[in-house]
Amino acid sequence: MGIKTEPVRKDKRTCLYDKHMALGATMVSFGGFDMPLLYQYAGIAPEHMAVREHAGLFDVSHMGEVTVKGPDAERYVNHIFTNDVTGMPVGKILYGMMCYENGGTVDDLLVYKMGENYFFLVINAANIDKDWAWMQQHAKGYDIDLQNRSDYYGQIALQGPEAEHIMETVLELECKELTFYTVKEIKLPLSSERAGGEAVIISRTGYTGEDGFEVYASHEYIQQCWDKLIDAGVQACGLGCRDTLRFEVGLPLYGDELSEEITPIMAGLGMFVKLDKDEFIGKEALAKQKAEGPAKKLVGIELFDKTIPRHGYTVLNMAGEPIGEVTTGYHGISVDKSVCMALVDAAYAQLDTEVQVQIRKKVFPGKVVKKQFYQKSYKK
Repeated sequence: MGIKTEPVRKDKRTCLYDKHMALGATMVSFGGFDMPLLYQYAGIAPEHMAVREHAGLFDVSHMGEVTVKGPDAERYVNHIFTNDVTGMPVGKILYGMMCYENGGTVDDLLVYKMGENYFFLVINAANIDKDWAWMQQHAKGYDIDLQNRSDYYGQIALQGPEAEHIMETVLELECKELTFYTVKEIKLPLSSERAGGEAVIISRTGYTGEDGFEVYASHEYIQQCWDKLIDAGVQACGLGCRDTLRFEVGLPLYGDELSEEITPIMAGLGMFVKLDKDEFIGKEALAKQKAEGPAKKLVGIELFDKTIPRHGYTVLNMAGEPIGEVTTGYHGISVDKSVCMALVDAAYAQLDTEVQVQIRKKVFPGKVVKKQFYQKSYKK
């Protein structure tokens, strides 16, 4: 598997842990959580293709959630976030990064505008403690109420071309009006057997390149949603295909394509760095790197052989000299090609540049291609 995991230990468990065990999932340690890698002995391909062709269900309760409320909420979020939330309409979502002063990436995240002076931030599971400390450190001087709500929320992602229909018919959650990167909060009726009138957040977002939704709510309600979807025949999907799906459409994974050493500019994510903002942490360093050009760039590479490049493998120029390394690599399930993303010297980042990847003791030729190996399918 290309996704980096660790031996299972006594890690945190999501509210859906017992559901995974009942389905016979293969569990791994990821981001400090005991998570399902896959559910099928046939491998991850059936789960991957279920999302591409129909719909798949993911437990993403390991993700972190932080709320920012108060008179200075917008100003504070703009201070720690590379994108620009100035005048952002309620119900809109933006993607971006939190960066160190030197431009390195603290984390990539989603910012939801839930109300006036109210933002909902979704952060990566492996970075919850680090991000929370960072947010608290930089909250001084701002009139805000900052809360880490990661332990309260459970979260599922329903992804694929049939997701909207399933959301409306199986979960009875109205979502047709949502477009890509929009969100709404609903209050379930007090008479509901499902959740006693609690608030549920529904967003048209995901990490697969397909249309889909993410639902945030109490553990009890998320458990009920999971059961309904599984009973309706929706395919449960693990971290294995979550990684292959996001990789095929060029979406980054923190720790691979973004890190303390890999800036958003190096990763080709400059469109989410708004240098025309008055200020944000890391702005000066990122502006300098963009103006001068980064020393390394993230690229896609297609190999001419069926061998599989993996994270950490060395990328060489045609003279056999090291020029970078693979960040993520697979045999693309949807495209039937051996492909990878790699961080290479900027001189070799042009499309169609011939390169080689060293796999064990052999080298395999390939060329630089676009990082998006498979066409995304979102509802605009």
